[in-house]
Amino acid sequence: MGPTASGKTGVAIELAQRLNGEIVSVDSALVYRDMNIGTAKPDAATLRSAPHHLIDLIDPTQSYSAAQFRHDALKAMSDITDRGKVPILAGGTMLYFKALMEGISALPQADAELRAEIEERAATEGWPALHAELSTLDPVTAARLKPTDSQRIQRALEVWHLTGAPMSQQFGERSAEDFAYDALPIALLPSDRSELHRRIDARFTAMLNGGLIDEVQHLRKKYELVPNLPAMRAVGYRQVWEFLDGNYDRKQLAARGMAATRQLAKRQLTWLRAMAKLVVFDCLEKKLTPGVADYAGHWLKRQNFPTSH
Repeated sequence: MGPTASGKTGVAIELAQRLNGEIVSVDSALVYRDMNIGTAKPDAATLRSAPHHLIDLIDPTQSYSAAQFRHDALKAMSDITDRGKVPILAGGTMLYFKALMEGISALPQADAELRAEIEERAATEGWPALHAELSTLDPVTAARLKPTDSQRIQRALEVWHLTGAPMSQQFGERSAEDFAYDALPIALLPSDRSELHRRIDARFTAMLNGGLIDEVQHLRKKYELVPNLPAMRAVGYRQVWEFLDGNYDRKQLAARGMAATRQLAKRQLTWLRAMAKLVVFDCLEKKLTPGVADYAGHWLKRQNFPTSH
């Protein structure tokens, strides 16, 4: 796990190849079909050499929750281990990692990190925009709330994103399947935040040059999309959508996309700082990939798990 542009995919692929593993994507954007450039989705050749799970699951018009992820990830992990292979979970959606490891209750307690993300979005988009989003996720609750009722809008969105079910259903307690695995939580963190920002800027520039604008235009033609859908709120896609609507020019698009990606990385690092018992590697280290692979290989041997093909 780690912030965007920390090299997670490359490390995960090396682990899969060296340790007889398969990758389970922990990324809330990679679940969407036809969203490839802006999500840095692995290409077909990469997927053939290193199988990935939980990619291309749904259309961009649909929603996907932490609860759905937990169910799908546990199923994928069970299938992988049944084949005698190692599940390698890799991604930057920290809420999904937390849901997987800790489980999800029906009416969850307040989650400080998730609330901070919602408040940060409200500061830039406004509570009426988040109320409109809630109208698509939980129309019953949204109908009884004013667009400025920040506290209740925040809680309703929090419950939906944590459980995948609308608050209005008044669901009872759901028992969460235990996480019956020994886990090695590896975090790829930058020793120099400014260098990570340079990577982020170069990556977003490459996405623009690689056809991100055309990709969003194609999505708008193929699907019945609106800007408050979760898929179109993804970093990069929201900025290109606003660019296509004429809100700013291409230079401003690049600046806004880079800034939004830096904010995403900041939120990811906040989540990681709150996590316990992480094995930390410097994502800027030149020998990062072999170093992580060696460490993970030795750890697996201590667990008596076969790692040879």
